[in-house]
Amino acid sequence: MTLTPEGTLDVDPLLDDPQTRIVVCCGSGGVGKTTTAAALGLRAAERGRKVVVLTIDPARRLAQSMGIDSLDNTPRRVKDIDNGSGGELHAMMLDMKRTFDEIVEAHADEERAKAILGNPFYQSLSAGFAGTQEYMAMEKLGQLRSRDEWDLIVVDTPPSRSALDFLDAPTRLGSFLDGKLIRLLMAPAKVGGRAGMKFLNVGMSMMTGTLGKLLGGQLLRDVQTFVAAMDTTFGGFRTRADATYKLLQAPGTAFLVVAAPERDALREAAYFVERLAAEKMPLAGLVLNRVHGSGASRLSAERALAAAENLDERGIVDQAGGKEQDRATPEAPPETSPEASPEASEADPTAEPGIEQLTAGLLRLHAERMQMVAREQRTRDRFTALHPEVAVTEVAALPGDVHDLTGLRDIGERLAAGGTPAGA
Repeated sequence: MTLTPEGTLDVDPLLDDPQTRIVVCCGSGGVGKTTTAAALGLRAAERGRKVVVLTIDPARRLAQSMGIDSLDNTPRRVKDIDNGSGGELHAMMLDMKRTFDEIVEAHADEERAKAILGNPFYQSLSAGFAGTQEYMAMEKLGQLRSRDEWDLIVVDTPPSRSALDFLDAPTRLGSFLDGKLIRLLMAPAKVGGRAGMKFLNVGMSMMTGTLGKLLGGQLLRDVQTFVAAMDTTFGGFRTRADATYKLLQAPGTAFLVVAAPERDALREAAYFVERLAAEKMPLAGLVLNRVHGSGASRLSAERALAAAENLDERGIVDQAGGKEQDRATPEAPPETSPEASPEASEADPTAEPGIEQLTAGLLRLHAERMQMVAREQRTRDRFTALHPEVAVTEVAALPGDVHDLTGLRDIGERLAAGGTPAGA
C-alpha cells in the first residue's frame, strides 16, 4: 500500500490561500516541528504573505535558523528573505509571564494593575501555574489575530501530548477562576469592610484554618488579595479564551500534525488526529519528516547481502599465493631474500582492503538503508490504513541539521514537493 496523489497534502495552495490565516503545527518532541513551522513561515512570506511565526518552545533553534540573536514576546522581522513578492517574515517566542502582565495592564486601572503585578501569589501564578502557559498561548494567538497585522500566523506548539493542552486551557483555567474555592475567597472582598471580615471570620474560619496550615497564613492572604484585585478581570479571561478556541475551529485555521516515520511518533500523530477530530478542529494533514529513500532501490536488501557474502567468500578462497596454494605445493618453500625477516612474511594489518572488501561493505550499508526504508514504509502504511482520510506530505531526511534560511528554504521546497522522498 502506497500513498496516492489524492492522499498527498499540497502545501502551496494552503499557504497561498488568503482565507488561511492560522496554521498550527503540533506533534511529539524531536520530530522537526519547530523547523517545519519556520520553513512554512518562510515559504509563505517569500510567496507574498505577511507572516509571523509564534513558537512556544523555549529552545533557541528558531531564532538561530532565522539569523536572529534572540526571540521574545515582540515579533522581530527576519532579514535577508526574498521579498520580491512583497511578503514579510516575523518571529517571536511566547513569554508567558509578560503576556499575563500585558493582560492585567490592559484590563485593570493603573492602581489595581500595580497591586496585582506586585502580589506574590500572582507572581507565582504567572510564572508557572499549571495550564498558564497554554492559556497564555491562546491569549497571544488571540492578540495577534485581533490586530489583523499579519496575513498568516504560524504557531509552533510545545512537544508531546501537551501540545494540545491549549485546547483545554480555557476550560481548566476557567474552572479554576470560577471554582468554589475562588468564589469563597472572593466573597469577603465583595461584602467589604467589617462585614466582610466578619463573614471571613465566621463563615470561613474552619476552611481558612485548614488552608492556613496547608499553604501558610501569608500565602492565603496573598491569594485573597489577588482574588479581590482580579475580581473584575476574571470574566474577560474566559471570554477571550473561548473566542480564541472558536477561532481555532474556524475555516481560516489549519492544523498540521508533524511526525517522523517511527512507530512511537506516528502513534502520537494518530492521537493528535483523533483529538482534533473530536474537538472539530480543521486538520489540513500530516507532515512526515525525515523520510529515508535510496537512489538504488531496485537492489533489494536481500540481494545486496547475498552479493556481499559472495564477495567475502571469494576473498577467502581466491587469495593469490594463499593457504590453498601452500597446501597444494608443500615442497615449494617460499622465496626469501637476505633482507627478509620473519615478520615480513606476515600479512600487513594496516594494508588497505581490496576492492572486494570495499564493495562488500558498501553492499551491506545499502542493505541496512533498504531495511530502514522498508521499515518506515510499513509504519506509514499502518498509519494511512487507520487514517486514510488524512492527507500526507513527506520530507526527505537531510544529511545535517538546519541552521539558516537556506536550510529552511530547502525544507520548504521539500514540503511543497510532498511526494516521493529523494534519495540521500
